[in-house]
This record gives sequence, C-alpha cells and structure tokens, in this order.
Amino acid sequence: MGTVVGLLLGAGVFALWWACWPAVPHRRARRSPWSDRTADVLIQAGVVGVTPTALVGASTTAGLVVGVAALGATRSPAIATCFTMMAATAPMSFVRSRARRRRHQLREVWPEVVDHLASGVRAGLALPEAVAQLADRGPVPLRDQFRAFAEDYRATGRFADCLDDLKARLADPVADRLVEALRITRDVGGTDLGRLLRTLALFLREDARTRGELEARQSWTVNAARLAVAAPWIVLALIGTRPEAAEAYNTVAGAVVLGVGACGSAIAYRLMIRLGRLPDDPRVLR
Repeated sequence: MGTVVGLLLGAGVFALWWACWPAVPHRRARRSPWSDRTADVLIQAGVVGVTPTALVGASTTAGLVVGVAALGATRSPAIATCFTMMAATAPMSFVRSRARRRRHQLREVWPEVVDHLASGVRAGLALPEAVAQLADRGPVPLRDQFRAFAEDYRATGRFADCLDDLKARLADPVADRLVEALRITRDVGGTDLGRLLRTLALFLREDARTRGELEARQSWTVNAARLAVAAPWIVLALIGTRPEAAEAYNTVAGAVVLGVGACGSAIAYRLMIRLGRLPDDPRVLR
C-alpha cells in the first residue's frame, strides 16, 4: 500500500513539474513550394484527405488506363501517347477547376463572415467566442472549419494555435488576413478592430463585384478558346479508330505531326489561361 501511495505522489509531483514548462510549439514539416501550392489547391477544392503525392498517383493511374485503352482502340502508339498525357493532366485540371469554383463561391460569403465577427466584437464577445459562433451563425460553406476551430479551442484553450490550424484548414488569402488581424488584436490589443473589419468587408464586397463583372464578360471567350483547343483532339479520337487513319500516324511523319500539334495545343491553352484569367491573391501570410 505504501508503494502505491508513493508512486501516486511521485506521479502528481511530476505532473506539477511538467505543467510549469511551456509547451514546445509544433513545427510543421517543410515541403517543397510545389507541394505547398498543390496542398492549398486540394484544400480549396474541398478534397479532404488527399495529399499531393496521392494526386500524382491518381494522375499516373489515369494516364496509364487511358493510354492502354487508346492503344487497344487505335493500335497507334503515337495516338495513345497523346491521350495518355492528356489523361495524366486531367485530375489536376479537375482539382484546379473545382478549387476555382469554390473560391468564387467563398468570395461571395467572406464579407458575411467579417460582418458576423464585427457584430460579435461590438456585442462585447471575446475574440475566441466571436470566431467560434461562426460555427452556427456563419455561412454554410465555412461552418465545418469554424466548428473545428471551436472544438479545438474548447479542448486546448490556445487561441494562437487554433488560429494556425484554422488557416491551414481554410488555405485562403482572405482567411490569412483575417486571422492575422485577430491575432494582432489579441496579442497587442486596441480599439480599431471594428473599424478594420468594416473596412475589410467593404473591400471584399467591391472586389467580388468587380471580379464578377469581369468574369461574366470574358467567360464566353474562355469557353470558345477551350472548345477550339479540344476540337482537333475530339476529331482525332473519332478517326483514330479507323485502321487506315491510325496507320498513317504510326509513321515518323505522323508522329511528328501529332507532337507538333500537342505542343501547339498545350502552348495555346496555357496562353489562353494566362491571358484570360484574373490573377488570384497569393498567400503572403501563410
């Protein structure tokens, strides 16, 4: 009995001693810039649990499956190689397209988030409570992220760490600016948070309105350019099933024609995307 009491007493003293030392902050593993950008795109697209490596694996698998199917249908390695490369880029293109649509959707609701925070601050709520209430009162597309923040804060009580996790879950430039404004206000204090939030909400609404007008004007041009790039390859897929047409592309001249066409289509598509898309805000406050 005395041994058990001694062990319990020693464990209690050790727990008290351990609580006196500050917790070591968790260091995120360093990744390459490509991995960081791809991870942000996956989060923005709402694809949870998929890593950049898994996306590369999916691209490779899609390319191999389509390549084998194209080779079996056309009996032309040159045609199959072209469709293999296009299929390999399809998963990343799909994720980027979904992330772009979701960013457009969230661009419309971020001013509402800022308004809720401003009203909570005016009502006298503490900053953690004002952020946590967005789990119930905030926009529906963002409630899960703020609900996770509320659960983390109730479990740990560490506002700064919970803000870091919230930034990682959102992966959005607007969220980065908002989180850093809340962090500075929490650490330094001040009475200008309400004015800052109102100014930010006004800026976000003006930005969303301007982008909406520009995107509506250029959407038909971008769609027409995409159709122009895809049309030759649709025709190639149709005629490639004919043996005489596929045999023509099995020669060196046919392979050169396909290679030049593939390079021209890729360059034209990239130029169209670069010139026709509005620039996105970078995450400078990652």
